[in-house]
Amino acid sequence: MKPHQIEALEISLLLEAIYQRYGYDFRNYAAASIQRRITRFLLSSDRPSISALIPEVIHDPSFFQQLLLGLSITVTEMFRDPLMFKSLRETVLPFLNSFPSFKIWHAGCATGQEAYSLSILLEEEGLNHRATIYATDFNDEALDVARKGIYEKEHIQQYSENYVLSGGKRSFADYYHEKYDAVIMRKSLKERIIFANHNLATDSVFSEIHLIFCRNVLIYFDRELQKKVLNLFWDCLPYNGFLCLGTRESLAFSGLEDKFMPVDKKYKIFQKKEIQ
Repeated sequence: MKPHQIEALEISLLLEAIYQRYGYDFRNYAAASIQRRITRFLLSSDRPSISALIPEVIHDPSFFQQLLLGLSITVTEMFRDPLMFKSLRETVLPFLNSFPSFKIWHAGCATGQEAYSLSILLEEEGLNHRATIYATDFNDEALDVARKGIYEKEHIQQYSENYVLSGGKRSFADYYHEKYDAVIMRKSLKERIIFANHNLATDSVFSEIHLIFCRNVLIYFDRELQKKVLNLFWDCLPYNGFLCLGTRESLAFSGLEDKFMPVDKKYKIFQKKEIQ
């Protein structure tokens, strides 16, 4: 076998070991992405090869937790892609305003910045008392950061600029207070958010949801897993419910393109069609 084939085999065996031992399923993640993350972890762990990771992953749960952190995606920011949030404010929230109560699922919330962004949006549109936001991720360490809502102060200028572009109606400083080199999100923003562990690759539907917000997560999955997750979302949504994906993501190859109506093609906001 050629070196790259041996490496691919090692990665396949490692991912199978993770699934069999702990139930985390990375087997259908995009191959290039998972390879980069495993290689990066290997270099930091001072192990001679990917195959050398397998016995330790099987026998040492604490070592697996270190690897798990290396495999998870935690890139996010407040009001990421602000014009998408502006579109959400103008096209989706007026529709949700017709419901006495509704649920939002932020799947793959990482460290929570976008969940707080959604909470701010709801407050400014007078909907926060009607909404429940379920913010989920498989990374417990990231979820712990999200629950605390404490972020580095150095990012606040970017967050503030994003907030303004999203159609913000107040000063972004109204939503946090500073402490040393960090900012702490206002306690009232957390009241409508439930942070919980959920693995898109292995876990099932847990509730009927009116808006599913899953952005820049599917790009790390292969086509088979993307299709599985998109069908999971379809099952969660009532007719006329909304799905919001990342700008590089789509419904292509999912078999669901005809079952959704584009609300904003540029920012990948879709609405589930009623049965004809």
